Amino acid sequence: MNKSLYLTVVIVFALCLYGCMGSNYGYTGELSRGTKGKSTATSEIPPNGMIYIPSGHVVIGNNDQDILWAMNAIPRTITVNAFWMDQTEITNYEYRQFSNYVRDSVIRALIGTVDEDFFLPEDEDMDYAEEKRPLNWRARINRKNEEHRSLLREINYTSNESISGREEIDVRKLIYEYSWIDYQQAANARYDAEQKKYTGFIINSQGEREEIRDRSSFIMKESVYVYPDTLCWIRDFTFSYNEPFVTSYFSHVSYNDYPVVGVSWKQATAFCWWRTEMIYSSLANNYPNPYRLPNEAEWEYAARGGLESELYPWGGPYATNKEGCYLANFKPQRGKYELDGGVYTMPVGSYEPNDYGLYDMAGNVSEWTSNTFDENAYSQYHDLEPNYTTNANNSDLAVFKRKVVRGGSWKDVSYFLQCGTRMYEYQDSTKSYIGFRCVRSYMGTR
Repeated sequence: MNKSLYLTVVIVFALCLYGCMGSNYGYTGELSRGTKGKSTATSEIPPNGMIYIPSGHVVIGNNDQDILWAMNAIPRTITVNAFWMDQTEITNYEYRQFSNYVRDSVIRALIGTVDEDFFLPEDEDMDYAEEKRPLNWRARINRKNEEHRSLLREINYTSNESISGREEIDVRKLIYEYSWIDYQQAANARYDAEQKKYTGFIINSQGEREEIRDRSSFIMKESVYVYPDTLCWIRDFTFSYNEPFVTSYFSHVSYNDYPVVGVSWKQATAFCWWRTEMIYSSLANNYPNPYRLPNEAEWEYAARGGLESELYPWGGPYATNKEGCYLANFKPQRGKYELDGGVYTMPVGSYEPNDYGLYDMAGNVSEWTSNTFDENAYSQYHDLEPNYTTNANNSDLAVFKRKVVRGGSWKDVSYFLQCGTRMYEYQDSTKSYIGFRCVRSYMGTR
């Protein structure tokens, strides 16, 4: 080929390549305008079992007489951004996946002490602590192997704690550990550019005051017992026979679709983090926002279902329809629990949903929210995404451990089913009438 012709071909090819790259990577000197008007293949995928709640404003607070004279829910207008919310309360079946995961993790970590196949090969670029090495979930447990069988027995109750020699898992050993970043404290920290270090102090996850070292100081670590407190069925009611629920409500398949109860605020929060880790582990990039408990403004906004100034999620001033049928699972009259169709809890979705498509936003079980309860919170809240929460430790005053619960339950009168009614429980308490559902912030604002 003629040299001049060859050079011309090379220059033309280079210019074409530069033009193509320039349009995609900003080599033209102009900013790339993003994906607007292009394919939305990377947009957020609707999460399984969740309902999209559009952004909007609502008047939160009491819509009727404050019969308790609590004055803790003064009406005011607020705005919330769009989010996803579980269509129903978390069920026993769903929560059991969490406890089983922790159980299997503990078992595999134990067997890994004698069988390296139960851990993934070490990455030379990662500095894992011995107890934090990633597990190999494909390794098979050999129940014919005496070492495996011996280690499997270590997670059971000891012989003096077992009943008639039965092999039962010691639920006290089911502990879930996770980490999270305290953005509130991180936002208040100051970085000295000259000294190239942070200045000031932080309250760590043990409630201790320590000097800020680096980014690791803002990473909080939690260890939570995950198995529900089934004894709450007896503890909550004096002189009442509820023993059958202690042994069967969480574990028996007949209650699969019933809302999980006996979980503390900390256990519900741990479930949200586990659920987040599960979806993150299945994605290579484009991670969605983490799962979490709803704040009480989001909860009330979703419960109202777009209806303004109505008492209940279904609208109207009554807990019955025109035919006199009860519209939720609660305590309708003096001791006549069965009149609404259920004596205790009922399977989720047993009643009609509200206008957003959410079930049981009133009755069945009350629900944890992420917020710390304060009587004057409504007067202090910001009107955009109002939120007040504290990361209380065991040594903190009890007032900081109060968490807002909403919706009323199967054992409550109708006042507690109203959208604007606020109540609280302590974050480490477990009740037979409190469950939860998760939310996930929407990727965008609309």
